[in-house]
Amino acid sequence: QVEVMESGGGLVQAGGSLRLSCTASGLSLGNYNMGWFRQAPGKEREGVSCITWNDGTPYYRDSVKGRFTISRDNAKNTMYLQMSSLKPEDTAMYYCAASDHVLLGANWGNQYEYNYWGQGTQVAVSS
Repeated sequence: QVEVMESGGGLVQAGGSLRLSCTASGLSLGNYNMGWFRQAPGKEREGVSCITWNDGTPYYRDSVKGRFTISRDNAKNTMYLQMSSLKPEDTAMYYCAASDHVLLGANWGNQYEYNYWGQGTQVAVSS
């Protein structure tokens, strides 16, 4: 049985930093395209970042480019999202997801391309 788990969320002041982690049981993250999504109250879930399974190419939504960094440690079966210069508009529930679709390309931010999801970790940024 596959289980995906996020951790690292919390409350931080604007301009601060957080590092989210994603681990999994029953699944080797290194064999999957891994993504981070977020959903704020009253809004749709949106893709934040993705890292490809084969060569580790990162993708980011425009609003987080230069502030967020995605990475993975296959030996630890863990993926990370380092978030810096956080803004109140980054406040959301953050989800980790795994996709077994070999080529995501421009669809990396489409939640329907992902097979496995975690329960989410809350990030709140105060102004």
